[in-house]
Amino acid sequence: MIVAFSIAPSTADETGSVSEAVAAAVRVVRASGLPNRTSSMFTEIEGEWDEVMAVVKQAVDVVSAVSPRTSLVLKADIRPGFTGELDGKVERVERLLAE
Repeated sequence: MIVAFSIAPSTADETGSVSEAVAAAVRVVRASGLPNRTSSMFTEIEGEWDEVMAVVKQAVDVVSAVSPRTSLVLKADIRPGFTGELDGKVERVERLLAE
């Protein structure tokens, strides 16, 4: 499965930035060893249900540790039997665009 998610604390620094809390969450994802990528709005992670959800929970926990309220947006692509889709889905679309 692939999960795209975004975590944000309810509080920001003096400039309105939440980068520090987001970086802490991304560190958790990267330390998991699961395939992942981060863009300006979401982090994607690929793996089995239990391992992916455990990482999402840990990421929420680190953000919640610095904020009284935390927002989580999550979208999942659940496709049993498929792996490598974090890149595979994009590669198939790029191949079609190149035609």
